[in-house]
Amino acid sequence: MLEKYPGEFYALMTAIFWTFTALAFTEAGKRIGSLAVNFWRLIVGIVLLSVFVTIVYKDPFPDTVSGYGAFWLAMSGFVGIFLGDLFLFKAFTVTGPRVALLIMSMSPPLAALISWLSLGEILSWKGVLGMVITMTGIILVILKSNKTGEGKKLALRYNPRGILYAILGAIGQASGLVMSKIGMEGNHNAFSATQIRVLAGILGFVLLITYMKRWKPVISSVKNVKAFGILSIGAFFGPFLGISFSLLAVSYANPGVVQTITSINPILIIPFSVWFFKEKIGWREIIGATIAVAGVSLFFV
Repeated sequence: MLEKYPGEFYALMTAIFWTFTALAFTEAGKRIGSLAVNFWRLIVGIVLLSVFVTIVYKDPFPDTVSGYGAFWLAMSGFVGIFLGDLFLFKAFTVTGPRVALLIMSMSPPLAALISWLSLGEILSWKGVLGMVITMTGIILVILKSNKTGEGKKLALRYNPRGILYAILGAIGQASGLVMSKIGMEGNHNAFSATQIRVLAGILGFVLLITYMKRWKPVISSVKNVKAFGILSIGAFFGPFLGISFSLLAVSYANPGVVQTITSINPILIIPFSVWFFKEKIGWREIIGATIAVAGVSLFFV
């Protein structure tokens, strides 16, 4: 599968990595706040990336990206990692990772639309159908029926602020992914490109924390050893592996396809919800998971 569908494979691995990341950052965010988690996970991420790149390329910051590519990768990092993740992580702490990741399923059509407008990329009918089926399955997992005077109706029981944060996160991540594809043209060194994106994200949070005058609580948050340990695990799977594999994915496949495959996080997170949070999974979750997996499978046939 890796040889025939490298982009789709890397996207699937990204989805798995981001599932662990969502769990870790949600738990850490409850302990030290989403702003501190966002900042420190990028610091840990850039250290891991630099160590890895130094070992592989004998240079902590190898010059493998053109000036044009570096500009778009930096913009991608600012829009996707700073703005997109800022809102997404806030949604994690307000609505929980499963609900936030569902709302993030808006990213695939947004990425496909932006890619079509900016890059002229067109999805095949299988890609479009796969996106629709996968999104239907994901939405079905979270929706529930409520009894009303007029009978049963499907409804969402989410905090409006959390929904807004997740929607803004989806817009930021979709835009950032397309920008990263532009920056990655002709360059498949995903780890080096990720360094640029993460550094741009760090700069965004430095400016925000300075503006909000929140450096004292952010710095003191490192004293919470347990939270920082959980955060470091999330950083390993997120800024280090997750972002790098997502860049590998978009360098081989359409951003809309990549975003669709990575949006199966709400399905992947179900077993962990049962394990860690003792949630009861009903027929809707099982059917939704089946539909979502069927949608993803269309990208491989």
